[in-house]
Amino acid sequence: MSLPIVFRVEAQAEFDQAFDWYEQQRRGLGVEFLTCVTEVLDRIQSFPEACEIVFEDARRAIVAKFPYLVLYKVEPDRIVILAVFHSKRDPQIWRYRM
Repeated sequence: MSLPIVFRVEAQAEFDQAFDWYEQQRRGLGVEFLTCVTEVLDRIQSFPEACEIVFEDARRAIVAKFPYLVLYKVEPDRIVILAVFHSKRDPQIWRYRM
């Protein structure tokens, strides 16, 4: 049985903002971003411990086609999405969410 995925409030806000930004750049690009992130989330849910640990117990999954990372941690009863993060941003921003 796969673990449920839960977004931290900040991670959901980042995801929503990125979707909106891409959609403003070109109609349909936000949907492409959504699709790529959904594929990453499916992979995380299927193989939660496959991605490398980058800080304490936070793992990093790379979003295809977009310069974004999904940072998450695996807990006994769920997977917590800590950030949906542009790869050029300062990683200190999400580390406090641990």
